[in-house]
Amino acid sequence: MNAIIEMFFLGFLIGLTGALAPGPTLIATINASLKGGWTMGPRVTLGHAVVEVVMVLLIIAGLSVIIGGYSWLIGSIGGAALIVFGVFTIMESRHTQLDLMPPQSEGLGTTTGPFLAGMLTSISNPYFWLWWLTVGSALMIGALYGGIATAIAFIIGHWGADLAWFTLVSISVHRGRFLLRGREYRWILALCGLFLIVFGVYYVSILLR
Repeated sequence: MNAIIEMFFLGFLIGLTGALAPGPTLIATINASLKGGWTMGPRVTLGHAVVEVVMVLLIIAGLSVIIGGYSWLIGSIGGAALIVFGVFTIMESRHTQLDLMPPQSEGLGTTTGPFLAGMLTSISNPYFWLWWLTVGSALMIGALYGGIATAIAFIIGHWGADLAWFTLVSISVHRGRFLLRGREYRWILALCGLFLIVFGVYYVSILLR
C-alpha cells in the first residue's frame, strides 16, 4: 500500500511540473473558460487524458519487446531527460509570465469544444511526445515493476495534477482573479524544476547500481 501511495504522489508531482509549464493546453483552457466558465478546465483535462491513455497503452504494449534487454537504456534516457527538463524548467521560471488573458481570445477551446481542444493541443504539442517517449516511458517501466496497481496509481496521480491545475486556471479566469502572483508562480515552477533534477539524478543512480 505504501508503494502505491508513493507512486501516486510521485505521479502528481511529476505531472504538476508539466501542467504548470505554459503551453497550448493551458491556452485552450483559458480560451474555453472565458466563455464557458470553470467547468472547462476539467473538460480540457479529460481530452488531454484520453490521448495519454493511448500513449500509456502503446508504451505497455511495447514493454514485452524492450523490457528484457533495453529497459535499462530507456530508464537511463528517461532519467537524463528528467534532468534536462528540470534545467529548462528552472531557466524558464526566471522570466515566464502566466497571462490568463491571451491577446487573441478566439482559438482552440472556443472554436472547438473543450474536450476536443484538450486532445488536439496534446497531439500537436512536440513537448508532449518528447516527454512520453523519454520520461513517461521510463517512469512507466519503473511503475510496472511494482505491479499494475502502482502503475495505475502513477497515472491517476499524473492526471490529478492536470485536473487540479487546469481547474484552478478555469476558476481563476471565470472569477477574473488568479490566486498566484507572478513571483509566486515563478518560484513554484523553479521548485518543480529542482525536483525534476533531483529525482532524475536519483533515478539514474538506481539504474547504475
